[in-house]
Amino acid sequence: MAQSAVPATGTSMIAPISAKAIAPWAVFFGILMLVLLYFVGAEQGATALISGEGVHEWVHDGRHLLGFPCH
Repeated sequence: MAQSAVPATGTSMIAPISAKAIAPWAVFFGILMLVLLYFVGAEQGATALISGEGVHEWVHDGRHLLGFPCH
């Protein structure tokens, strides 16, 4: 007969991840998402941090996909 590689006790072998370990990554990705939301939703006209139309042209289709008006 074949032997099973899974322990018969039914206990999980995966260690839990603490909130302290996840917190820096959650903050990093949260800030990254806010920056991306700014560039897609507001980077044009009077609120522009970068002059010119370059950023607008790169995120133009994403604006329409997400429902942001741009023209």
